[in-house]
Amino acid sequence: MTSNFQVDLRGLVDLLSHHLYSSPRVYVRELMQNAVDAVTARHALDPQAEILIRLSASADRVTIEDSGIGLTAAEAHSLLATIGRSSKRGGEHGLETARREFLGQFGIGLLACFVVAREIRVITRSARDPQAAPVEWLATDDGSYTVRELPHDARPEPGTTVVLQARPGAEEWMVPTKVEQLARDYGSLLPYDITFDDGRGGAPRPVTDRPAVWDRAFPTPAARRVALAGHCAQLFGFTPLDTIDLDLPVAGVRGVAYVLPEATSPAHRAGHRVHLKGMLLTDRADNLLPDWAFFVRAVLDTDTLRPTASRENLYDDETLSAVREALGARIRTWLAELAASEPDRLAAFLNVHHLGVKSLARHDADLLGLMLPWLPFETSDGSMSLQEFAAAHTEIHFTRTVEEFRQIAPIAAAHGLGVINAGYTYDADLLALLPTVRPDLKVTELDAGAVTERLDPVPTAAELALASFLSTARTRLQPQGCDVVLRAFQPVSVPALYLDDRQARQERDRTAALDSADSLWTGILGALRGSAPRARLVLNHHNPLIRRIAALSDEALAGTAVESLYGQALLMSQRPLRPADSTLLNRAFLGLLEWATHSADAQEGQQ
Repeated sequence: MTSNFQVDLRGLVDLLSHHLYSSPRVYVRELMQNAVDAVTARHALDPQAEILIRLSASADRVTIEDSGIGLTAAEAHSLLATIGRSSKRGGEHGLETARREFLGQFGIGLLACFVVAREIRVITRSARDPQAAPVEWLATDDGSYTVRELPHDARPEPGTTVVLQARPGAEEWMVPTKVEQLARDYGSLLPYDITFDDGRGGAPRPVTDRPAVWDRAFPTPAARRVALAGHCAQLFGFTPLDTIDLDLPVAGVRGVAYVLPEATSPAHRAGHRVHLKGMLLTDRADNLLPDWAFFVRAVLDTDTLRPTASRENLYDDETLSAVREALGARIRTWLAELAASEPDRLAAFLNVHHLGVKSLARHDADLLGLMLPWLPFETSDGSMSLQEFAAAHTEIHFTRTVEEFRQIAPIAAAHGLGVINAGYTYDADLLALLPTVRPDLKVTELDAGAVTERLDPVPTAAELALASFLSTARTRLQPQGCDVVLRAFQPVSVPALYLDDRQARQERDRTAALDSADSLWTGILGALRGSAPRARLVLNHHNPLIRRIAALSDEALAGTAVESLYGQALLMSQRPLRPADSTLLNRAFLGLLEWATHSADAQEGQQ
């Protein structure tokens, strides 16, 4: 008798192939998964039963045979053609204690094989009912199937054989070499021995490779490291810088994390390799470890984490969140152990992955304290750790941009001002956390006043002699929201230094908004005017050019020269130019050209 499926099979195949599964390759996983679950159920019923799972392929056909629990004719009708039903359910068959060992559901797993097959033939015999005859279940991709009983000698022993016949266009997925490669990829850690036969007459080859390399015994720790490095190279294509054991027995998780040998971006979401009860679930799990652990690639086996509907990723629930936190703690412990006992290995690691440790330390004051002697920072005294820098400076200043640091660092170093470049990722967060680890340190953002105070003052008489010039300079730069001060500093080659801070920038932005606002906002923004310091152009009295400009008798020319100094200092700081700054630069450049050409004409006239 011919019966119809209880679903639209063509629609189901389209759903599986285009929306649920990422690739037809998963059909091999489904075949092995069904076989393993059937054997698990048989073992729960009869612990002495012989275990057999054999996979074979030839041309356009794939066969898998197991010595599992098998099915009766009624179960074949009920289970193989009804989505969501499973031959592994407990209860009535007394298999509840083994239920947690199963990987999936037989019905949808078998029907998923229609992604590559035009015909599925199942010959099965039940171990639960020894008197039941063998059954043949034959289904085609037109949505129909037949069930018939076979003679007892058609399959003398309990178990199941599944034969897939390739659908047109899917033959490539049944090539023996492809099937064997997929079987090894998915099933290397499965708990039962699985073999593969390519039909060429040779002995079947093992698919499984147990125990997992991280669970094997080795004569020495060095031998274990070599074996794990080879495993990493085979799986991920790189030789790890180091290996971290990920062992959470309470959570049913066991595996390793391999440290990348080269730096990678914090934004990179690494794909981790996760096995579920030995079966590969995914090699692209990006939610297994905390985001800060972007410097490792992990491979592990678990029996507690939930798979998604496609069984190709992990379901992000409370259990996974707890496991992710515990695995992160394990990586942190590894760092602490390196810091305590193997500083050379830690230094080699931080030389490549200091960014990842900084990302972790910004949320963990204890780790920051542990890493203070190791984490490198760019400072006005050179590249060094915070601990080294704090030994020389109890008051630490920092800049929020790389450009600002590079402008001020040479001058700060010459005048004993301790400045750290916090323009790199995570550095500002770590400096904000530093006082909680070292309460004796004062950490503040660098401001114009702090720098100016450290620069040498000019003798009063000399500054009074230049009072007229300074008044002209301040008047010229008043529209830019910039004050002018005179100091003596090193290096002599720097004629002028542009300094501002966050408060000055906010005041400048408020003023710009005030200029373009309507009457309502003019009143509001005007009321917000504060006493925030303005930006400063610090003129270097040691610089010969500054002295020559200050000595000019032509007030207009001196003002143009000051505008040029302002523009040059602004460009050296690499800050974005406002429209007003661009206008000033153009005006100063053209003014100097005009003065230079007029001077040349006057000299020619005198000749």
